[in-house]
Amino acid sequence: MSPITLAAAALPAVAWVVHIMWMVRRLHTARRDPLTGLWTREGFTRRARRLLRDKRAVVVLADVDRFKQVNDTHGHAAGDALLAAVAGHLAHSVGRDGVVGRLGGDEFAAVLVDRDHTAPERLATLARVLARPVDGAPEVHTTVSLGWVRRSDHPGEDLSALLGRADEAMYAAKRTPRGLRRARIGRLLASVAGRRSGRRGAA
Repeated sequence: MSPITLAAAALPAVAWVVHIMWMVRRLHTARRDPLTGLWTREGFTRRARRLLRDKRAVVVLADVDRFKQVNDTHGHAAGDALLAAVAGHLAHSVGRDGVVGRLGGDEFAAVLVDRDHTAPERLATLARVLARPVDGAPEVHTTVSLGWVRRSDHPGEDLSALLGRADEAMYAAKRTPRGLRRARIGRLLASVAGRRSGRRGAA
C-alpha cells in the first residue's frame, strides 16, 4: 500500500480522535461555572464523592450573607465581583487536593482532605479573609457564613447527608460573630435548611 493510500486511510481515524477530544473539552467546560470557574453541581458531586473515601475528609458549605442586598444596592457587577472573590478564596484555601463547587446563586460547597489536622484553623482564617472588602468593589461590605463537618464524625453518611449537616452548621454560623460553625456530632435535625442542602448534594 502506498504512503498516499495509508494517509488517506488514516484520515478518518484522526478526525474521530480530534472529534472525541473536542467533545471531552466541551463536557469539561459545561461542568464549570462560567462566572467563577468552579465546578457546577454535577462536577463537584462526582469529585466530592471520591474524596469522601478518605476518612480525613471535611465537607464545607458557604453562603454569602445579604447577597440580594448587595445586588440591589450596588448592582449586579458588584455582586458578580463578590461571588468571584469568594470562589477564589475558597479554592485557594482548599488547595489542589480538594474540590470546590458553586451549587447555585451565592452558595458554595467544598471537600478537603485534612491531612495535617489544621482544618479548624484554615477555615477560621478563611472566614476572616472572606469578611474583608472585595478588591474592585470596596464599597461592598458583607460576610460569608461557613458550616463544616468531618466525615469521620459520621462514617455511615454520604455526601448528601454531610452537606445537610454542614448546612445546619452554616445557618447556625449566621447567628454568630465569627460566621463559622462546626456541625454537631448528634442527630441531624430535620430543618428546612438541612433538607434543602441534602437535595442539592444528591446529584
